[in-house]
Amino acid sequence: MKHSIKNIFKNLSTYLFFLFFVAFLSLMLMLDQQLSFDKIDTLNNDKTIIKKVKECHEKDMGLALIQLNAQSMKLLQSIEKLKILYKYNIYEKLVIRNKIEYTRELNKLNILIHKFNNFTHIYYIEKRNHTIKNNIKEKQLYISKALNEQLNNMLFTTMKYNREKFELVKYFVTVTLFFIFFATFWYRRVLKAIYKDISYLFQLDKIKGSYTIYSIEADAIALRMNRRNQVKDNPDFIDPVTSINNYKGLLHAYSYKKSLKNSNFTTVTLLEIDNFSKSNRPFSQEITQAILKKIAYTMSLYEQPVDVIARTDYNQFTLILSRQTKEQAFKEADLIRESIAELKFNIPNHGVAQITVSGGFIIKPGNMSIEESLKQANEILKYAKSIGKNKILQVRDLAQKEII
Repeated sequence: MKHSIKNIFKNLSTYLFFLFFVAFLSLMLMLDQQLSFDKIDTLNNDKTIIKKVKECHEKDMGLALIQLNAQSMKLLQSIEKLKILYKYNIYEKLVIRNKIEYTRELNKLNILIHKFNNFTHIYYIEKRNHTIKNNIKEKQLYISKALNEQLNNMLFTTMKYNREKFELVKYFVTVTLFFIFFATFWYRRVLKAIYKDISYLFQLDKIKGSYTIYSIEADAIALRMNRRNQVKDNPDFIDPVTSINNYKGLLHAYSYKKSLKNSNFTTVTLLEIDNFSKSNRPFSQEITQAILKKIAYTMSLYEQPVDVIARTDYNQFTLILSRQTKEQAFKEADLIRESIAELKFNIPNHGVAQITVSGGFIIKPGNMSIEESLKQANEILKYAKSIGKNKILQVRDLAQKEII
């Protein structure tokens, strides 16, 4: 079974997008995990602050109050930091969806922190009644204990979520790595097979052994190249002087290539060398053949896979071009004429000679035969030769002549 290169690269594009998505998701999971670590660090830091506040030195009340105010501010700032960390925590927001639970726990922590700060502040500024101060100290210890329990609960919940997330990520990474390994190995094998197809097509004339083509496109190209080589190898289809198609080769090549032209316009151009005929031979046979070969070679430089070029008479060449627009086809035919006119030939006893061609250009309808097309192109060619030569005319030029 042969595979389509188009579908392979379409699927490869999807696979590359999948790899990009996996990389992006991995980045987001890494950032999410970093936020979880920051949350744990913040909660542990709150526990450390509470311990420091409880250990403030009572002998220097002024210094103790300064430390208390600083540590109290840090506790309040940690609440805001925890809110921000949750805002960007994708796993808890989108997977667990514990916003209500987290907000409730955060509000409870906020209340306890405010109570702890208030009782601690009152304790350090109370100087008159020792009994009241002891009562406040007991309440502070009670609140600090409740605050530590709340922090421990939030730490436990966060670590539990991290564990669940780790299990999920572990499963995802395992499946993804297996898929990527399989897909990468498969695409490596497929691309290697396509490369072998290309190498085979490149060396098609040299490789005689058996080779099984992998792709549909390469198989189609090989088939076309084989048919083309069959034409080249058949001397009945080749002009012996120029080594391009003769008239029979033109008909044979066109009958095969006309199915490859898709929706393009097919044009037929009949070119004739000016002042160059069997009855008017200005140069020797050797020079004449050199000129014909040079003209044929110049035309072949513009030949595309769906085009056909041929020498169809002693001094005539035929171009069958397939292009997307009529204008493009005529422009290219005229460019070939200009390229031929730029050729210079050093002729013994004659100096440098310039060779020009005249031509008739028509758009070939689908229901018109090549013979009829050549007949119409020849009428236009005759008119082009009659008004100055070295030019290619179209049907509309001939129509304007009839109107005049």
